[in-house]
Amino acid sequence: MRGIQVSKYVKEPSELRVTNNIPEPVPKPDEYVVEVRSFAANFFDILQVQGKYQFQPPFPWTAGVEFSGVVVRVPTAPADGRAPQFNVGDRVFGGNQGACAERVALSEDKLFPVPQGWSFADAAGLWVTAPTSYGGLVLRGELKKGDFVLVHAAAGGVGLAAVQVAKAFGATVIATAGTPRKLEVAKSFGADHVLDYRQADWPEQVKKLTPNGRGVDIVYDSVGLIEKSTKCIAWKGRILVIGFAGGIIEKIPANRLLLKNCSVVGVFWGGMIAREPQVGVDTWKGIFELINSGKYRGTLFTDKEYRGFESVAEALTDLGRRDTWGKVVVNVGEEGRSRI
Repeated sequence: MRGIQVSKYVKEPSELRVTNNIPEPVPKPDEYVVEVRSFAANFFDILQVQGKYQFQPPFPWTAGVEFSGVVVRVPTAPADGRAPQFNVGDRVFGGNQGACAERVALSEDKLFPVPQGWSFADAAGLWVTAPTSYGGLVLRGELKKGDFVLVHAAAGGVGLAAVQVAKAFGATVIATAGTPRKLEVAKSFGADHVLDYRQADWPEQVKKLTPNGRGVDIVYDSVGLIEKSTKCIAWKGRILVIGFAGGIIEKIPANRLLLKNCSVVGVFWGGMIAREPQVGVDTWKGIFELINSGKYRGTLFTDKEYRGFESVAEALTDLGRRDTWGKVVVNVGEEGRSRI
C-alpha cells in the first residue's frame, strides 16, 4: 500500500517522499482495519519525522496519527467479548501511529463515528484538538460561565477548538494571532475580541478588555507566551500550558504567580487518558454534546486544498511555516480502494 514511510530522519518535511510498497497492516484479533480517506497534519508529526519528538518508533515506521476513513475489517475476537461497535462500511475517525497510509489497524477505543453531516476532512481533525481543548479548559482550567478566557494562537487547530469550547460554556473569549487573516478566522469562530500578539503591549490591551482591568480568568497557551501572560492574568487565574509551538520553553518569574495568587497548569491530554481512562470517556461525551447541539464545528483549513499522499510534504511544510490556520488535512481517499 501507499503512504509516507520513514526510514531515516529528515531535516525538513519537504524531504518526505511517498512509499509505494508499505506492508499492509496486520490487525490483532481485537483490532479494526480502516481505509484512510483523510489525514490530518500536526506539529508533532513534523517533530517526529525530524527525530525530535518524545515518542519515536523504530525504523521503518509510517508517519501520521490523526485520520478519518471507512471500516474495511472488524475484530475477529474483541478484547472484552462484546460485539464490535462498528461494522464494515461505517464512517469513523480516530488516531493511531501509521495513519498516513492507505489503511491503518487500531483498537476500538481509538475510534469514533464521524458526526452526522460532517465530511471526512472535517472529522479527520477532531481526534487531537477537540479533547485537548475541552479537557484543558473544562477539566484542568475549571471553565465556567462568565469567565474571561485568553486563547493564544487562536486560529490554530487547538486554538479554534478552544475558542468554541469556551464560547459554548458562556465565556468571553479574547483571541490572539499573528496575521489579519488569522484574526479574522478567530472572530468567525466566535471570539469576542481579537488582538495581534506581535504588538508589544498586547497584555495591557487584554486587561483593558476585562471588567475593571482585572485580567483574564484563564489563559490557554499552545505557543509559549506564559511569561507575558502573567501580566494580564486575574487574581486566582489559571494559565494552561498546552505546548510550545513557538519553539521556546519558558522560564517563569515565580514572584508573579505569588502576587497574582494564580496557577500554572500543565495539560498533557495523552497522559491524562492513559492514567484516567474515564476522563477520556467523559470528555468525548461532552464534545459530542457540543457537536450535536451545533456549538462546535469542524476547523478545516480551506484557503488551500491538499490532495494525495504526494501533497503530505507540502501540507506539513505549510503547517511548520505557520502559513495555515485551523486543521491542515490531506484528502487521500481516491488513492486507495477498499479491499475487504
